[in-house]
Amino acid sequence: MQTFGSATRRGGSLLGRVLVLTVLLAACSDGTDRTDTGGEPDLLGAFAVSVLSSAPEMVSGGEARVGIEVPEALPLADVVVMLEGEDVSTQFTARTVGHGLEGRVGGLMEGDNVLDVTSAEGNVTAASVTLVNHPASGPIFSGPQQEPFFCATDGHLEDLELGPVIDENCSVETVVSYKYLSETGGWMDYPESGDRPADVATTTTLDGEEVDFIVRWERGTLNRFLYSIAMLSPAPDEAGNADLSAWNKRLIYYFQGGVAIGHYQGGPSRSRALYTDGLAAGYAVAYSTGTKTGTHYNLELGGETALMVKDRFISAYGVPDYTVGVGGSGGGIQQYVYAQNHPGLIDAGVPQYSYSDMVTQTIHIGDCELIERWIDLQLRDDPGGKWADWNNRSWLIGLNANNEVPNDVVSFGLTPWVPQGSSECTASWRGLSPLALNPHFGEAPGITPEQQTEVEWTHFADVINIYGRAEDGFAATTWDNVGVQYGLQALLDGNISPAEFIDLNWNVGSWKNEPEMVQEGCPFIIDLCFALDDSEPLYPNQIDPWSWRNATTATEDEPAARKRADPGAIQAAFDSGMVQRGEAEIPFIDLRHYLEDELDMHNTIQSFVTRQRLLNHDGDASNQVIWFIDRNPDGSDYDNTMQAFAVLDEWMANIQANPDRSVAANRPASAVDSCFDSAGELIASGDTVWDGILDDKPAGSCTERFPTYSTSRIVAGAPITGDVFRCSLQPLDDAIDAGVYGDWMPSADEYAQLQAIFPGGVCDYSVLMLD
Repeated sequence: MQTFGSATRRGGSLLGRVLVLTVLLAACSDGTDRTDTGGEPDLLGAFAVSVLSSAPEMVSGGEARVGIEVPEALPLADVVVMLEGEDVSTQFTARTVGHGLEGRVGGLMEGDNVLDVTSAEGNVTAASVTLVNHPASGPIFSGPQQEPFFCATDGHLEDLELGPVIDENCSVETVVSYKYLSETGGWMDYPESGDRPADVATTTTLDGEEVDFIVRWERGTLNRFLYSIAMLSPAPDEAGNADLSAWNKRLIYYFQGGVAIGHYQGGPSRSRALYTDGLAAGYAVAYSTGTKTGTHYNLELGGETALMVKDRFISAYGVPDYTVGVGGSGGGIQQYVYAQNHPGLIDAGVPQYSYSDMVTQTIHIGDCELIERWIDLQLRDDPGGKWADWNNRSWLIGLNANNEVPNDVVSFGLTPWVPQGSSECTASWRGLSPLALNPHFGEAPGITPEQQTEVEWTHFADVINIYGRAEDGFAATTWDNVGVQYGLQALLDGNISPAEFIDLNWNVGSWKNEPEMVQEGCPFIIDLCFALDDSEPLYPNQIDPWSWRNATTATEDEPAARKRADPGAIQAAFDSGMVQRGEAEIPFIDLRHYLEDELDMHNTIQSFVTRQRLLNHDGDASNQVIWFIDRNPDGSDYDNTMQAFAVLDEWMANIQANPDRSVAANRPASAVDSCFDSAGELIASGDTVWDGILDDKPAGSCTERFPTYSTSRIVAGAPITGDVFRCSLQPLDDAIDAGVYGDWMPSADEYAQLQAIFPGGVCDYSVLMLD
């Protein structure tokens, strides 16, 4: 369901199956597409031209797929199509549905290319459209490309069976080859002779067709990243043309996760590029290292790359009935963000282990090292105190913690006074704050030490075209903790004393400004943990598991300074769509295994963070279904991704059959909140199974079975949406009068300390601050 540049609303009608930029509408909107009446009488009607592969101004790679609606009374043979004065009519053939033509127009020059449509007899109103072509190496709209930029290593190229890099844009020659799945389950090269191997497996597609499991596999580069397109093609011809007979007319875009700061072409995932389960059902599968957040976290660049890959797919193979996204972690983030920023790129999604977006994760994860340092130092002074029980750390960090999960930092002897145990901060997030915020901490394959020191290694510098530069010369950042009252809920619950609350907030501090930061130490750079011969004691001056050297510190007389966001950065994050604002309007099945007991970073609250953002946007989250699955102790987890695809297929069929009904009205009975046991058996389903998370109702059956946790900002009073970068401040006296501290009435000395910590006031989360 191809729709570029217009949203599919949950509460409104579904916009057309393809982008239809009629010439009349385009002429009114931008002046580049136009209808030429030529003064002739309109005897039979008018042509309408649609660019099917992209928006007309975002064509790339020198080709586009174009559709032409033709008046019923005009024979298709009488249509004349001219590209920049050259007759390209032979590139168009009759559409299978309706009275019209469709064609793959190639050989476009960079810039404007005018396509004119007329009739041989001049008895139909002529039409034209301007195709604005961009180079395959990009960019289209993401701005100046990142430098330095390092090409994929030989090993990563070999993963996709690609040849060497051939130019400064890291381009490689496009390769098309055929693979088959053997009966033993491995991918094999299909013989160039065309002789069918005896061990070719067969598969039954979603449409019930049993075919040989032979795949046409196209690979190359787009937007400087490696891309892949794979689809069943059981009868390849000698010219190498795709046999589309087994394609079920649906496209999977496989988005990949991870965390990186860019400057690299990326290492591909062969298993995602050749997604066996999807291919077996007849889906085509698109993939790119540019839509892998383990390559970069510039989601404007990622969205642009995804549009270019889909442009390539449609130009070469045709318009899919719909496109469904899939992918975990950062792959889930991309689905939510791109659905908001690029309506029509995907029509449905299966975000796995998702978060709403990346940049709002930095808010509470940036607190991790700061709070963990304070707790660890409490233990140093009082080894037998309350903090010896790791479970109690959840009072302050919100995230889960326990005494069972091993802690490498403790085992390594870096904090010998800390007992064994871990929290999600230490087990999963340690080092991610430096990666996002420290301009010195990052690398890329092939980079020299000199180049490494010249790069600003932060998330915000990775997306510098959006955030811009601050007055200090570094990228503007959104991170802010002025007025944040860490541990407020723990104080109200009686888990920490007023003295502890004051001490925590006096000492927790913040991150230094970038010009003051230094390179990380041990354990973030493992070589710094040992002497040169790996046998001498640890370097004491390099042991810094909290990144303490890059954090502000307190004195007896002065609290540790807090950090302000740079002016304009927060607004830029919202305006650019780097923040998921709840505007994703397509069907989603948000799917995750329950990983809380392992302290995995993919914490369960995040599915409901997104749901609340959807609700806050327009009061409706009916396009999101949440499924949790229990884990198997042996790690052989049940995977119900294909079950989710089947439900979405039913949902999309309803939407296509009833385009005037809302997404919610087209939702099938199988698209319902659910939870499953480790064997994939349904535990419970229905509208109430997650009660108690976003409301005050008694806990639903899935809520009871799979407890959710929180974040450091939520337990400091922030809303569950997690999108408050900077809080509005209220005077301390007003907070006391409003009962923010419950029954605690600060003494004169305590009041003075609080005033010193919060000279501008404390957070009032009822007001959203964007600057």
